[in-house]
Amino acid sequence: MPFQDNRQFVETLQKTGDAVVVQKEVDWDLEAGAIARIVNETWGPAVLLEKIKDYPAGYRLLGSPLANFRRVAVAMGMSPETCFPDLLEEYDKRLRKPIKPVTVTKAPCKEVIIEGKDVDLFDFPAPMIHEGDGGRYIGTWHILVTRDPVTGWNNWGMYRVMLYDRTRMVGMLDPDQQGPSIVYANYQRSKKPVPFAIAIGADPISSFTAGNFFGRCEDETGYAGALRQAPVELVKCHTNDLQVPAHAEIILEGEIYPDIGLTEGPFGEFPGYSASPRRTWPMYRVTAVTHRNDPILTMSCVGFPTDESHIVGSLGKTHSYRKKLLDSGIPVADLFVPPQCGGMLVVVAIDPPYPNMARRIGKIIMTGRLPHYVIVVDGDTCVHDMDEVMHAIASTCHPVRGITSYDRDVGSPLVPFYTMEEKKWGVGAKAILDCTFPPEWGKEKTPRKMNFNRGYPESIRDKVLKNWKKYGFK
Repeated sequence: MPFQDNRQFVETLQKTGDAVVVQKEVDWDLEAGAIARIVNETWGPAVLLEKIKDYPAGYRLLGSPLANFRRVAVAMGMSPETCFPDLLEEYDKRLRKPIKPVTVTKAPCKEVIIEGKDVDLFDFPAPMIHEGDGGRYIGTWHILVTRDPVTGWNNWGMYRVMLYDRTRMVGMLDPDQQGPSIVYANYQRSKKPVPFAIAIGADPISSFTAGNFFGRCEDETGYAGALRQAPVELVKCHTNDLQVPAHAEIILEGEIYPDIGLTEGPFGEFPGYSASPRRTWPMYRVTAVTHRNDPILTMSCVGFPTDESHIVGSLGKTHSYRKKLLDSGIPVADLFVPPQCGGMLVVVAIDPPYPNMARRIGKIIMTGRLPHYVIVVDGDTCVHDMDEVMHAIASTCHPVRGITSYDRDVGSPLVPFYTMEEKKWGVGAKAILDCTFPPEWGKEKTPRKMNFNRGYPESIRDKVLKNWKKYGFK
C-alpha cells in the first residue's frame, strides 16, 4: 500500500534502517540543520526529531526525508537496494499512466483550525537551518499550490519560504518558474492579491512531485498518483477554493501580494553556497492555518550536495533530458544528472554517428537556466561512475577543439561563479565538453580503452568472474 503520510513512511524507514528517531531535545536554531547536514553529506538516514527546544511535546521536525535514492525507492514501494537504472526505468514506466486525484470532505490536515488574529507562524518549530541565513525557513520541503484563473490549472511547486513575522512570510519567487509566473500573471490581470496554499508534510511522493520538473499545464497530482500507484486524496482549503493533500501535516492559507515587498535571504542553496544576496520578494500573508494533532514540520537542509533538491533533480532531470534527446532522434546510450553536481552538470554517453554530435546534444539540453555543463562521453563509459567520467575528461577531451563555450546565455541567479551583474539579469556562461573520439577516425585509429570490459576477451572475463570467490576474494 502507498504511504498516506510521513508517519507511515518513517515507520517503514525505521524497519529498513533508513530513519533515526531522536528523543534528545534538539535546538531549532542551527542544531537541527547541522544534524540534517551531516545526514545529507554522509548519505545517512532520515531523522525525526521528537523534542524541539521551546516547543511543546508533539511538535516534531522531520529532516532529510528523501535525501537519497534509497528513500525514494522506499517511497515508491520498492526495495531500498534498487539501483538507479532500475529506479529510473520504473519511474518512467509509472509516469506514462497518470492517476487522477480524488476529493474528500474530511481530512487529518484539518484536525486543528486557526484563523485571523489567532494565527502565529512561530507556533511551529521552523528551523534556522544554516549560519548566515536571513531567517527561519518554514518552507523547504512543501507544496505551494496556486491556480491559473484562465486555464484552471492547479500548479504544485516548491519555492523556499522564510518567516517574517506572526502572519507574514516571504520567499524567492523567480518569474521564470511556473508557480511564480502564475502569481505575477494573476496579479497583472486583476491587481488583486493571489490566493495560495502551502502544504507542509504531505506524503513523500506528493512532496517529491512538487519539487520535480514537469511541463506547464501538466497535472502534478496525476503524476504523484502514478508514482504512488494510488490516487492522491485532496481536500478543499478552509478559506479558499484551492485543494491540498488531505494527509498533510500543516496547511498555510492566505494571499500573495506582488506589490508589497519584504526582504528575504540569504539562504544556503542547492549549488552548495549561500550565493544570493538579501533582496526583496513578494509578501505572503497567512490568514488561516490548519494542522494535524502533534504536527510534523518537514525540513530539507539545502546546501552542499546531496539533499532533496539534488535527488529530485537527478531523477527528474535524467528522465526529462533522456526523453528529450531520444525524441530528437539522438541515439543516447545512457544519461545521468549526478546528484553531487546540483543539476548544474549532465553526462551523456553516446557512440556519435557523425561529427559535432556533442554540440547538438548540448544545444538540446541547454535550453533552460541549468545545466551550465554538458559532458558527452563514449557509449561504453559508465555515466554513473565518476571515476570513469573524470578519466574521460582527462584522456579524451581536447583542451581546445573539445570544449565549446557560450557567453551571455540564459543562466540561474543562484550559480555561485556568476557575477552580480549576470545574476541580476539571469545570464551567464555555459560549456560543452566533447569526450568522444571523432567518428571519422574509424575503429582502427581510435585508441582502445584498457579496462576490464574492453581490455580482455569475453571468455577471460567470464572465467575470472566465475572464479572470483575461489581466488579468495569476497
